[in-house]
Amino acid sequence: MLGDARTVRITGDETAAVYRRADDTDAEAHPQETRESPVPEAYVWSNLTSGNSARALWLLLLPFMVVNLAHWMLPSGRGGVRTVRLYGVLVRLVALSLTVLLVAAACEVALDLTAWQCAGSPGCSDGKSWLGFLAAAHGGWWAQPGRRLAAAALVPTALTALLWYLSNRTWSAYESQQPLGDDARAAAAGEPGEAGDTDAGDIEAGEGGRPALGRPGFWYGRRLVARLRAAHTAAGFLTVAAALTVATAAFDRRSSATLLEAIGWLLQATLLVAAAVVVWVVCRRGRTETRLDEELDRAVVTLLPGGALTLLALSAVYAAWSRPGWRSGGTLPGDRAFGILTLAQLALVVVLAAVAMAMYRRAPHTRTALRGLGGPAVALLACALGGVMTGGVAQRVADWLDGPGTPGMGRTSSITGPPVLLSWQASVIPVLLFLLLLPIAYYALRTVRREHRIARTLMTDYPGEKPDTVRTRQIAGVRARAQLTDAAPPFVGIVSAATLLLGAGALVGSWLSDEVPGRAADTAPGFIASAADAVQAAGSWLVGLGFILFVALGRRAYRDASARRSVGILWDVGTFWPRAAHPFAPPCYAERAVPDLTWRMFTWTDLTGGRLVISGHSQGSVLAAAAVWQLPARTRRRVALLTYGSPLERLYGRWFPAYFGPDCLDGLHGEVPCWRNLWRATDPIGGWVMRGGDIDRGPLLDPVAYGRTREHPLPDPVLGHSDYQADPAFAEERTALLDRLTATVPRQTPHRAPARPGAEDPAAGRVRAVRADPPGTAD
Repeated sequence: MLGDARTVRITGDETAAVYRRADDTDAEAHPQETRESPVPEAYVWSNLTSGNSARALWLLLLPFMVVNLAHWMLPSGRGGVRTVRLYGVLVRLVALSLTVLLVAAACEVALDLTAWQCAGSPGCSDGKSWLGFLAAAHGGWWAQPGRRLAAAALVPTALTALLWYLSNRTWSAYESQQPLGDDARAAAAGEPGEAGDTDAGDIEAGEGGRPALGRPGFWYGRRLVARLRAAHTAAGFLTVAAALTVATAAFDRRSSATLLEAIGWLLQATLLVAAAVVVWVVCRRGRTETRLDEELDRAVVTLLPGGALTLLALSAVYAAWSRPGWRSGGTLPGDRAFGILTLAQLALVVVLAAVAMAMYRRAPHTRTALRGLGGPAVALLACALGGVMTGGVAQRVADWLDGPGTPGMGRTSSITGPPVLLSWQASVIPVLLFLLLLPIAYYALRTVRREHRIARTLMTDYPGEKPDTVRTRQIAGVRARAQLTDAAPPFVGIVSAATLLLGAGALVGSWLSDEVPGRAADTAPGFIASAADAVQAAGSWLVGLGFILFVALGRRAYRDASARRSVGILWDVGTFWPRAAHPFAPPCYAERAVPDLTWRMFTWTDLTGGRLVISGHSQGSVLAAAAVWQLPARTRRRVALLTYGSPLERLYGRWFPAYFGPDCLDGLHGEVPCWRNLWRATDPIGGWVMRGGDIDRGPLLDPVAYGRTREHPLPDPVLGHSDYQADPAFAEERTALLDRLTATVPRQTPHRAPARPGAEDPAAGRVRAVRADPPGTAD
C-alpha cells in the first residue's frame, strides 16, 4: 500500500500498527523536504479480524454476532426515550435466549441423548467402551440415572465456562483500549466551536448532543459487556442446573421420598428466582455513551455467576443422591423446554417488529432497509441460525449413537432421539429452500434484463471505440451483478417472513402431534405421508451436510491463512459494532481501531499543527468516518476525508440508519472541512454517499479502456471493488483536498513545530490509509 518494500512501524503492535516508508520516518523534522508531496502513512488492522488460527473458532459464535447486529439496526434514534430503550431490551432478551439455547443443546447431547438414553439402553451402550462406566447394564456406582446426569453435566458447564473465558480474554485484548479521553477533549476545547463536543444524551435517550458515533463512551462498553457477561454466564449455569433438577424432581414426585421431593421443590423455586434476577440484570441497564464509563457493577459481575455456579453444584449433589429404583426411559423430562424457548423467541421478535415499525413512522426514510424492520428480521435469522446449528448437532449425535437406526422412527431405534421439535425444524428447511427458488429466479431474470439494458447504452461511456459483443457483455454483466447488493433488503425480508411462518408451523406441529413428521403423517393420505417422509429425510440430510460444511470451513480456516482471511471479511462487518446485546459474540475490533486512529490523528495534529487527509477503502472508510466523528472540533478542522469503495450509505446507511443515516452523514459532511468519495458502477460494495451533494465523484470509468489502445495495449481488467488507488482520480482528489485544507488551516505555530526554527508551513500533509488484507476485499 505504501509502494515501498522498506517500511517502518511507527507506533502500535503486532495486532494493529501504523507504518511509514523508511525514508519518511522523521519527516516532521524536515518539513521543507516533503513540502511538494504528502507523506503516506498506513494503519494496518487485518490481524484484528483474520490474525491467528484461533479466529476460525469464532464461526461457532455466528448466531451471537448476528443478533448483536440487530441491536444496532434500530430505525432512528428519535423514536422516544421509552421506545428506543424497549428496543434495546428486547434485543438483549433475544440474545439471552440464544445463550440458553446453546447450553440447552449441549445438555440435550450430553445429558439426554448420551447419559439418559444411550447409557440407559443396552442396545445403544453395548460396543461403546467410552460409555461403559455410565452404562446402566454394568450396574456400577454411576449406573443410577441421576449420577449419570451429574457426570454428563460437566460438558455444558465447561462450555459455559469456556464462553466466559473467551469473552473476558477477547475484551482484554480488543476492547479495553482507552478512547480519546475527557482530558484531551478539554485541552482541545480552547478554540471556538469546541463546546458542541460536550455530549448530552445518548442513543437510548434519542436526544441532543453529538452524533452517537462521536460520543466519548461509544467505543468503550466495558461496564455493559461485563454486566452482560455475568448474566449470560449465570444463565448458562442455571440452564444446566435446571436440566438436572427438573428430571430428578420428576422422579421424586412419583416416589415416597418426601424430603427429597421438598428439596426438589426448593431448588426449582430458587432456580426460578435466580432466572428472574438474570432477566432483570439484562433488562436493567443499557449502554452509557455520553461519558467514558469505567465503573463496574462488581456485585453483579461477581455474585451472579458465582451464585448460579453454587446452585449448579447443589443441583448436581441433589441429582447424584442414591435412588436405587430410578430407571431412565424415553426422553429426559423437560424436553418441552425447546418448544417454550422457540415460542419465546418468536414472541420477542414479533414485539420487536412492532416497536421498530413505531420508531420508523416517527422518522421515515425511503433508503432505510425493510422500512425499519431490518433489526427484527436479522434477530429472527439469528434465532433460526442458532436453531439449525444446535439442532444439527443434536440430530447428528443421535444418528451416531443409534447406529443403523433412525431416532424417533420406530422399532429399529435403540434410543428415542432428540425432542420432536428439532426434527420438525429440520423438516422445514427443504420447504424454505423451495420457497426461495421463486425470488431467486426473479432476481436472476431481472439481472439478465438489466445486463441487456446496460449493454445497449454502454458505448456512450467509450466514444470512438469499436463495439465488441463479448467485451460489452462482460462489462455490462459486472455492472448488473453489482446492483444485486441493493436487492439484499427485500430478499432478507422474504427469508425472514418465510422463516417466521415455517418456524411457527413447526412449533405447532410438534406440540399437536408429539411425533416426528414422518410418524405424524402415517394416517394421512399417501401423498402427504410420502411428502412428510421426504422432507424429514431431506431436512435431516441438509442439517447434517450444513453441519459438516460448517466444521470443514472452520477446520480449513484454522489451518489456511487465506481461508482465514476470507472468513475475516465476514467479521469486518459483523464485529465492527460493540457487543451491546451479546457478550459472547466475537470481539469488536473497532473498539481498538477507532481509538488508535483517533489518538494518532489528534496527537499528530496537536504536535505539528499540520494538515491531514485520512483515506479509507471499503470497511476502512467506515473506520475513518467513525474516527473523524470522535475528534475534537479543533482537530477536525485540520482533517479531510477521502473515501473510496465505501459502503457508508449503501450498506451502513440503509441497515444502520440511526448511526449512518442521511442526517448523520450530512452532519459529518458539515463537520469536516472537505470530504470526497470515489465510487464505481461495477463495485458491488461501495457506492455514493450523498445524492446531489459535492462529496461524490463517480461513477468512475471501469475499465478505463474498452479495447486495446496505444496507452492500453493489453485489455484492462474490470476492477470493481479493488485498486481504487491506481485510478488517477485518487491522486487528483487527494491533492485537491490538501490544497483546500491549506486555506482553512492556520499556519503552524512555532512552539508546536518539530522542525528547525524559521519553518512556517506545516509539515506538508499526512495521508493515512486504512486497509486490511487481502487487498480488494475489505480494506
